[in-house]
Amino acid sequence: MSSYDHHLSRRAFGSAVGVTAAAAAAGLGAAGPARAAQEAGPGEREFRAARGRPGRRPNILFILGDDLGWADLSSYGSPHIKTPNLDRLARQGVRFTDAYAGSATCSPTRFSLYTGRYPGRTKGGLAEPIADRSAGLEPTHPTLASLLRDSGYATALIGKWHCGYLPDYSPTRSGWDEFFGNFGGALEYYSKLGLGGEYDLYEGDAAYKDLRYYTRILTERASAYVSRDHGGRPWLLNMNYTTPHWPWIADGDTEESAEVERRIKAGDARALWHQDGGSVEKYRQMVEDLDRSVGEVLKALKRSGQENDTLVFFASDNGGERFSYNWPLSGNKASLQEGGIRVPTLVRWPARVDGGQVSHVPVVTPDWTATLLELAGARPHPAYPLDGVSLAGYLLRGEEPPAHDLFWRVRGERALRRGDWKYYRGKGGRDQLFHLAGDLREQADKAALEPALLGRLRAAWEKTDAGLLPYPG
Repeated sequence: MSSYDHHLSRRAFGSAVGVTAAAAAAGLGAAGPARAAQEAGPGEREFRAARGRPGRRPNILFILGDDLGWADLSSYGSPHIKTPNLDRLARQGVRFTDAYAGSATCSPTRFSLYTGRYPGRTKGGLAEPIADRSAGLEPTHPTLASLLRDSGYATALIGKWHCGYLPDYSPTRSGWDEFFGNFGGALEYYSKLGLGGEYDLYEGDAAYKDLRYYTRILTERASAYVSRDHGGRPWLLNMNYTTPHWPWIADGDTEESAEVERRIKAGDARALWHQDGGSVEKYRQMVEDLDRSVGEVLKALKRSGQENDTLVFFASDNGGERFSYNWPLSGNKASLQEGGIRVPTLVRWPARVDGGQVSHVPVVTPDWTATLLELAGARPHPAYPLDGVSLAGYLLRGEEPPAHDLFWRVRGERALRRGDWKYYRGKGGRDQLFHLAGDLREQADKAALEPALLGRLRAAWEKTDAGLLPYPG
């Protein structure tokens, strides 16, 4: 195997980063905010073996932000957005610098999380994203929730589903005991009107009336769930916020909300896109509100006495949108450039994993599905093999992380990451090769310098693609 195909060991990578950090501390160079976020920040250290203590199966609180950019958190380098609660979560656990969403838009990533497989394995996952009632996550397909429920977990999904509409598709048909939230890809935060003008807030499969600010409602529900007595059973809560997805409406923006609602009711099919609204300042308010909301849920978890035995996971469903701070990444949501798929990712489990750590291991959404199933003592369904690999050994036993390619496919674009190398073909149809360790912005195309490596990565991508469903039409 060529040296280009090897993953750097944690020891080697930690040594390299340690030298850089030491040079910065000595005043030998000034790193920009996002560059600093790549390295171990104040109070952080390179990832090492976990404490190794035995313990009960963890509760799992899996929190997703919506369209949150990789550098939108203070701990990832944002110069103007303050996220003290998520920064605290990072300090208490492991912050991943090279973590990716399963796709570049909302619903395919959710498919990859819930199934542990590439979105292209299922018909519903081919929609990028789901925009009508023609497709969804088939209730017969095993999911993270159904597999955990079968192994004794209580399961709930609060917030954005975006994996199909009633009457055929619903979280309660796919393994979640409870559902409270919206079915579609976006909704107006006060009126709860969705992309088609329909009312879109449900408890189970029945509409639920509440015209308060949506993020407040979801936070109350999540806080109540983590505080509840689950009869001694461990639990899984998928907490899917819509923040900071458009429309650009912060808590208290009732006049702007009323105007967007008026336009929806008047038949403006693009009203929710809110392309004439928003600003960097409004976006800041929304992200900081997301941070406060996560903080409230974590406080409720701590008050319940379950904090120590609960694995908390935080990430975004894809890269940032038009007001996100993505520097130095290129591209944003819907693109397979780094800005469209690299996402902030935090993991905390006080009972088993030391805090204050940073990991540079490349990971992608289906890996977390495999990891959570192993930690929960649940087995994948043999007829639906996972595409992700479990990081349980890495997190808990100090094992080397499994070396595997990270694969993405969207209409008109393809990408594959192996170690620090990334193969990318955009809508222009030209194969490109980037060495991310030295070129995070994907500007120095090495394709002509490394034709053999390019050929191997392209062949690997095409082999995986050949096993997926073709796009319709």
